[in-house]
Amino acid sequence: MTALEAHFSDASFPRGSTRKGPVTAARQRRTAIIYGVMCLIGALPMLLGASAPFQAAGVGLWIPGGGFLADGGWASLLFPLTLAVFVLSLVAWFWAGMVTAPVLVWLGSAALAGAMAGGWIWTGGPWLAAASVIAIGYGFQRRAQRLRREGLARAAARQAYAVPSLAEVKAQVVDVPEPASREMGPEELSALRYLLDRALQPVDQWGGFDIIDQFQPAALRYQLNHMGFGLGISQCAYTPNFHGYLGQAQRNLIEKYLQRRVWEYWVYESCWGNLNFTNWDPAARDNIMLSGWFGMHVGQYMLCSGDRRYLEPGSLTFHLNKKTAYVHDFNTIVGSVKANYDTAEFGLFACEPNWIYPICNHYGMAALTAQDAICGTDNVRRYLPRWFEKLETEFTDESGSIIGLRSQHTGLPVPFPVSEAGYAPFENIFAPERAHQLWAIARREIAPAITAGPDGRPRLALPGAGLDTGNYKSGHTYSYAAIQVGAREFGDEAIAEAAQNSLDADCGRDCADGVRRYVGGSNGANAYAVMGQLMRTGDFRRSFAEGPSAAALKGPVLETASYPEVLVARAISDGDDLELVLYPGRGDGPQSLGLARLRAGAPYRVSGASVDAITAGPDGTAELSVTLQGRTPVRLAPLAN
Repeated sequence: MTALEAHFSDASFPRGSTRKGPVTAARQRRTAIIYGVMCLIGALPMLLGASAPFQAAGVGLWIPGGGFLADGGWASLLFPLTLAVFVLSLVAWFWAGMVTAPVLVWLGSAALAGAMAGGWIWTGGPWLAAASVIAIGYGFQRRAQRLRREGLARAAARQAYAVPSLAEVKAQVVDVPEPASREMGPEELSALRYLLDRALQPVDQWGGFDIIDQFQPAALRYQLNHMGFGLGISQCAYTPNFHGYLGQAQRNLIEKYLQRRVWEYWVYESCWGNLNFTNWDPAARDNIMLSGWFGMHVGQYMLCSGDRRYLEPGSLTFHLNKKTAYVHDFNTIVGSVKANYDTAEFGLFACEPNWIYPICNHYGMAALTAQDAICGTDNVRRYLPRWFEKLETEFTDESGSIIGLRSQHTGLPVPFPVSEAGYAPFENIFAPERAHQLWAIARREIAPAITAGPDGRPRLALPGAGLDTGNYKSGHTYSYAAIQVGAREFGDEAIAEAAQNSLDADCGRDCADGVRRYVGGSNGANAYAVMGQLMRTGDFRRSFAEGPSAAALKGPVLETASYPEVLVARAISDGDDLELVLYPGRGDGPQSLGLARLRAGAPYRVSGASVDAITAGPDGTAELSVTLQGRTPVRLAPLAN
């Protein structure tokens, strides 16, 4: 047992935090001191008997728009308006890393109030501004106390079921599918075709994608990543010995990611968030929502396919214009994650300027894990202990849950809806013991939502109208799919079945031309639903941390097949043979297959095709004709000398 595994022992589970981490406490103290200094500076003009403009501007330093109260008269009406604008500036700060927005609103309103002041100030204005500060502060304090009480109560409730639930999880996760038996059926293939149809279109086309904004969860980069994850799981679990259109689809998504429209948001965020007007390299400072996610995506493709092209220098280059390009490859992308971890005081680092999301940092650690599996590095050993130490001290609340978002500059937490069910599959990639504990909590908190539907089948009854973060519309498609992904990863088939039934019943299931989709969900939600359909116990972890067997990666491959005429449900090798299961995508009939990585000039016995034997060419390739009719198994095996 490693030191990290011992730290996650059952005896110490669950773990809540009743104290602020040292970095959080220091940032919050600094924020309080800065605000205190602002209030003192704001009071000096009145204490010193300065002119009315200076007094009004000073009151404006106490609270956004407070100076308008000092101006009195109709100007006082600008106080609530300024507060509303300030709230919007905070939204802009959160939404797009616009750190300058609240600063400009606060200081700008103070300056404007000073400019509008006459020869005197309304004496009641400063008192009303001070009362507003006290009332708002009291409200936040009451809220913090309430959340603390609720967190401690939730922790106590978890203590009652955590350990027995963990024992159930540990019993489930040992039931791992046998690789030699993996095969997609018609349901899985119809789901996979949703991803293939979108990924196989020309790289500069975006049919079927949601194009709304490039700053928050609906951004193209997140859609591309999760579509890639679904294709990578398919390759690793079912078809490690199929390249062809499956590999092309994955590479297309990676190439799409390099287009300026996908990462251009970082140009703006660098300017208005970091005051950086010269270097807009998207894989340099912060921006783990690109470097971590993209590194994870590219790493999964290389690990599961055996293709190492993205290790080549310049293979992942972001072109800003004809003159400026940011030259990267897989190792420099992941290197950026490590460089940021090396200097991050919070242990985790930011997505947008200022905002640290633990969920994005889970993608970052998964990217480091993939590099370990591909390149033989020791990232997890080096980085994970401190990463978890900071996660527990700086980003864990009283209940033991991860705080979803924290301000790097102020140390203040912000509500962000990611639950144990969302974190668990990602932690399973690099810390299975901890992931099992997260899922042990998640499954018990999901269980009360499982009810019997009108047809008597289990389903999920989630509260409220829901929110699809892929298009900002109401609905539970994303939630159902995310729950199913977690349940599949940890072998919780009852929850997975309830989630699937809910998707089918509530989310507008449609299967036109053999392609399954949920018309009530965004592209991102549909990508997650495909993952949930394809996954079985441990599939997510294996596709990033292990990959296919070494034998499969050196054995014969199905190199070419027509899409959608040929649907590949299984393609696996023991290093010598090749086992395929194919389905027709556009009706029964003959199809031509291209084979590669055969033994040069060697004869092979064939079953299920138009011939009984073939001989590989000098380059190890061969052509094979197969008549597809429903489920069509094909097998090649080398003939004995």
